[in-house]
Amino acid sequence: MATVRFASTLKNNVLTQVQAAIDAGTTGGTIKIYSGTMPTTADTAITTQVLLGTLTYSKPCGTIAAGALTMSAITQDSAADATGTAAWARIADSNGSSVMDIDVSATGGSGALQLNTTNIVIGGPILITSFVISVS
Repeated sequence: MATVRFASTLKNNVLTQVQAAIDAGTTGGTIKIYSGTMPTTADTAITTQVLLGTLTYSKPCGTIAAGALTMSAITQDSAADATGTAAWARIADSNGSSVMDIDVSATGGSGALQLNTTNIVIGGPILITSFVISVS
């Protein structure tokens, strides 16, 4: 695998574009948590994956420093839509335009988005414990 390391200014510029895409629209963007296999791209339609729940960003969605976009407060989903194992999430602006797909894990795992548990139960809460996007 190739190694690429960007200059600090370029890292922050990339993350500024991500932040602007999430914050597009009149309210905060959304994080939709799914079970199943992550689509090939964030532009690929969701088919057999099950929507477990939706969380909402604050606006602005986060702060950028030293090549990392650290998310601000995210409103938990207090009543999950379905039961399943959280595997990935689609990030969108408040108009529903897709920004990116990310992997999900439990706290301490390797996922970019970490939940208190990946075992989601219908009607139960979905809570994010960590969400930071970094550019190397």
